[in-house]
Amino acid sequence: MTDSATHSSRSATPPSSVTLNAEVNGVTFFNPENGYAVLRIKVRDEPGIVTAVGNVVQVKPGEMLNLTGQWKEHPKYGRQFLIEALEPLLPAGVNAIRRYLASGQLKGVGPTLAERLVKQFKDKTLDVIDTDPDQLLRVEGIGPSKLKKIVQSWEEQHHVRALILFLQEHDVSPALAARIHRHYGPQALHKVRENPYDLAYEVHGIGFKTADVIALKLGFAPDCRERLEAALVFALFQFSESGHLFAPLDELLEKTSALLGGTPAESLHGALEILKERKRVILEELPAQGLGTVVYLGHFHRWEKEIAQRLQGLIEHPTGLDPRKLRVVLQQLEARHRITLSPQQRQAVEDACLNKVFILTGGPGTGKTTITRFVVEAITELGITVKLAAPTGRAAKRLSEATRAPASTLHRLLQYAPDGGFAINDTKMLKTGMLVVDEASMLDCHLFLAVLRALPLTARLVLVGDVNQLPSVGPGNILGDLLQSGALPSTELTHIYRQAQESMIVVNAHRINQGQFPLHSPKAAPEADFFWIEQDDSTRVQEMILRMVCERIPAGYGLDPRQDIQVLTPMHKGEVGTQQLNALLQQRLNPKGREFAVGFRKLRVGDRVLQTRNNYDKDVFNGDLGWIASVDLEEGQAVVEFDGRDVTYELTEMDELNLAYAVSVHKSQGSEYPAVVMPLLTQHFLLLQRNLIYTGLTRARRLAVILGGKKALAIGLKNAKAKNRYTDLARRIVEMMGG
Repeated sequence: MTDSATHSSRSATPPSSVTLNAEVNGVTFFNPENGYAVLRIKVRDEPGIVTAVGNVVQVKPGEMLNLTGQWKEHPKYGRQFLIEALEPLLPAGVNAIRRYLASGQLKGVGPTLAERLVKQFKDKTLDVIDTDPDQLLRVEGIGPSKLKKIVQSWEEQHHVRALILFLQEHDVSPALAARIHRHYGPQALHKVRENPYDLAYEVHGIGFKTADVIALKLGFAPDCRERLEAALVFALFQFSESGHLFAPLDELLEKTSALLGGTPAESLHGALEILKERKRVILEELPAQGLGTVVYLGHFHRWEKEIAQRLQGLIEHPTGLDPRKLRVVLQQLEARHRITLSPQQRQAVEDACLNKVFILTGGPGTGKTTITRFVVEAITELGITVKLAAPTGRAAKRLSEATRAPASTLHRLLQYAPDGGFAINDTKMLKTGMLVVDEASMLDCHLFLAVLRALPLTARLVLVGDVNQLPSVGPGNILGDLLQSGALPSTELTHIYRQAQESMIVVNAHRINQGQFPLHSPKAAPEADFFWIEQDDSTRVQEMILRMVCERIPAGYGLDPRQDIQVLTPMHKGEVGTQQLNALLQQRLNPKGREFAVGFRKLRVGDRVLQTRNNYDKDVFNGDLGWIASVDLEEGQAVVEFDGRDVTYELTEMDELNLAYAVSVHKSQGSEYPAVVMPLLTQHFLLLQRNLIYTGLTRARRLAVILGGKKALAIGLKNAKAKNRYTDLARRIVEMMGG
């Protein structure tokens, strides 16, 4: 939902422009955010290899292109060709065809098979693939299955080429073509022509401004209904990306007016009324929040109401449990584990077992794990089935280790389906008497509703989490709203137990949560578990991160830098952003891994990677951490290991994975690491929040290192307002419960 394309502003080809027939020799640089690339090309009638730069679709060595643009002399890099437009061509000649096929352009074809194909069909190879592909079965290594894969890949490229040419006719970067085609498939060109504004909220990475450029070039009027409606809907989606379920009307109109380049807010009321009539949006009055009229996207309004209704139904459906039997079981468990629960802990265990819905919240060292384990064991002893789940794989693994019972991700438990829904739902429910969900702060509106739909009314629901952590990445503030309503039984643990008091990670996490500066550890390495190193200079901080991760922490604490140490940073760009740090750490920690190209990125066997979106086919989900175990360039596949499970990816699917030597704090939610290194600089001021620092610090199990100055830390500690999200769930729950 972001605008990432850079557009040409030309209305016609400048007189000085020339067209080159070129073969791509190599790709020096590619920025996936805006499609900007630096190519090494061999130009017909030009000696040697030359450089071309500009916004392009993902091209590979061996591809033939007609490039339109101008020659320029760069003060540092010398003569370059500035690309203004490109037309993909099929390579001609045996050598060019061989390089094209060997580059992995066609799924299932690698260097060896490319050699066999060219040997068999010579300069007619691509014609055979295009007009008589069954002939490929004559080539060793190609059977019916592989033939089908090659033909499908070839047809996809036909569609992408047509889309590139269409977009360029309207001065839109060809870098968007592959992204649009991936979403719509063969219908991409038709969809773009029919209503380009759909791209703004259907295709990841394309924002309203990009769609608007296409639409206006296609002749859509600046005041047309489609444009105004799309801008309003897109603005609401932007609010949801900040976690909100609705937008105050005045804020929505102001944001939409800015999207439209200053269109008067008054002119948007008609479009808003049409969206309301079509139930695409819902308007409500919320005077109690001091907001007046607010606007929901229709599905968010339905979800919020349904959550409150389903909670009420769950709570009001009685399921008896004898408190006396429960107390006997708890005494037996205390004796078995040689643990005496405190009065608060015992009461929390009883409340979790006896109530239909119960919330357990507290910071590190307050005993959430102990209580959760006792709840699971007590319920099981009483003959009630219990299932355990968490939003991420790592959180589920920790929950399983803590309770000594099986746990899974919520997506796996509810069987995430191809349409974005869940196979386990209100028509096919979970078979369980209790569901325990850990890391409940990560629950967004959609996922929590899926949980409630899947729960039979006879079941109990226990939510465990830390309300002071970052809220969910998705819209909603579920844990905070449930607690704010005051209508659900809950316990907040505040007492830090003696053993935890010895950890400066725990002590400082609670200090940060109270807006106080962390304390320096009284111990030295390797006994110390917390360091705050004051440094404001980003270049120095980058150098220190590399030295700590690669040398000092492994030497002082005996930790594996590739497995045990995680860099967490608030930003993606800049010297201490994920992009630069991942490139530098990859080079330092995995310099000799077998390298292969994914688009314009270089990955290596042995790299630590993070899944960035849910993939129901592979049973891997956003936030899962893995390792590249192997790559087969002939088959165009790589194997990634996730917690001991091998998952096969086509190389064309590897854009779902990012390097994970350094990840954002948001992506670390639900995970724990032996050691965490976290830079906090004033250049991060827009993202510095108390709950972000708290969340990052509490990811560390054995060692936490914060690198940053007092000013940056002070900004973050003072910024406690980031928790506020536009939701109305708390009020709905209170009203539903008769409050």
